[in-house]
Amino acid sequence: MSFFQDMIAVFKKRQLVFIESYKESENVYTFVFEKEKDLTWKAGQHGLFSITHKKVKNPTKPFTIASAPSENVVKLTMKINDNPSEFKKAMLELKKGMTMGMSGPLGAFNLNEELPTVLIAGGIGITPFRSILKQIETEGKGNKKPIHLLYMDSEKSYIFKDELDAYNDSISTTYLDSSNNLHQEIVKFSNLYQNNGQYLIAGPKSMVDSISSSLQSNSISKKNIKKDAFYGY
Repeated sequence: MSFFQDMIAVFKKRQLVFIESYKESENVYTFVFEKEKDLTWKAGQHGLFSITHKKVKNPTKPFTIASAPSENVVKLTMKINDNPSEFKKAMLELKKGMTMGMSGPLGAFNLNEELPTVLIAGGIGITPFRSILKQIETEGKGNKKPIHLLYMDSEKSYIFKDELDAYNDSISTTYLDSSNNLHQEIVKFSNLYQNNGQYLIAGPKSMVDSISSSLQSNSISKKNIKKDAFYGY
């Protein structure tokens, strides 16, 4: 999506009705909202979400939409530690029927189905890939080119693992718990596909920037790399 399309999308504001929340792991929560009939997005995109049920200092934050466009709900999945931010405290206080503001969708973090794809997720960075892979499964078209998911989680919680394992016929998933092992896998696939492949990276900003730099030092063009950096808030 172009910069100008994103600017237009920012002004598309709506209120999402909260349905429920639940834990994915010890400190990861999913929040589920009703999906209005006219709301759609490309798998992998994000929105700007705003707290509306109470006053907080910084009420609007960007979050990737973890659900696929084909699903009937909007899902936000986020890490919430023992000492959460004011924003995340407000998220935990949501009750059924309350609303949350949304602007968007925004971004161009999506697949080119004509190229082999390496998806690189760090921790909570798995959320855009959950949306992308769910949409592929729902459309049932199969993949024109191979898709490989490298999922690194030092805590080994691997949220969405059951869903990801169900995609074995259409995608290869490698679960990793160290950056060294992740780097070895990235080198393997970048040597295999070089600039005939595409590389999508999602996770903490430091990890995303580091992997992007490493790929470029291995002669991968910037145009073949897409990044979705996650902030702690």
